Formats: sequence, structure tokens, C-alpha cells
Amino acid sequence: MPEFLFTYGTLQPGHAPEAIASAAAQLRLIGEGHIRGTLYDFGRYPGAIVEPNCDREIYGTVYELPGDPEVLQRLDEYEECVPEAPDLSQYLRNLHPVELANGQMLTCWVYIYNRDLRAARIVESGRWLPRPDKQD
Repeated sequence: MPEFLFTYGTLQPGHAPEAIASAAAQLRLIGEGHIRGTLYDFGRYPGAIVEPNCDREIYGTVYELPGDPEVLQRLDEYEECVPEAPDLSQYLRNLHPVELANGQMLTCWVYIYNRDLRAARIVESGRWLPRPDKQD
């Protein structure tokens, strides 16, 4: 059974840094989607908090993961997600329902921010775009 990944930041099409580009290239594009929650901007990358009853939405891209488990392992490493040690993880990878642009619901892996949010600002539009001028 295929697995899916919802991305909202540096894993979006055309934004993957060189360090993860080869793994990102193996993802098969499904389409745009959104989840309910709050998107935070940390400068060079965003973080999401999924909140099913929230009025805000986070927009992003859904991919099908390849059958090779090494790809998901490389993505976890990139996102500083350590499934066996959540307290050490910058992001947690959890399954959440994502609504595709056509209205279809799909259960996807989503990287959820797992650190202090006080230094971040909320992205009111729910769409994060990289800013090359940011150095933090």
C-alpha cells in the first residue's frame, strides 16, 4: 500500500536544498493539499502545528513515497526526526488527513514542529516561501 507525504516548506517542489535533493527527486508528485493548523516561520524554514479544529490552514504539496524505506529515513534525518526518541527530535513525523485540491482526503505523513515556538512568527497565509535574504 502506498505511503504519502505532505510537505509545506523546504521539501516543496523546487525548494529542496542540495543535501536532500536526491531523496526529494524520488518523491512522486500527487498534487496540492492543505491541513488545518498553524504554520510558523523560522527564517530559513517553517514549522507546522496540526490543529484539526483551527480556523487556519497550512498549504503544501502531497507526494507518494517510493517503496524504498531509505528515502523516508533520509527525510527523517534531514528533518531531525528521530522516531525512537521524540524528545530529541526537531520534528515529529505523524499521520494526518490532508485534503487535496480536488476535495479528496488522503492520510499523509506530516513533519510536525517539536520545539519552542516563541521565536517564530505565524504565517497568516498558510503558505511558506523561502527568503534568500534570511540568514538565521
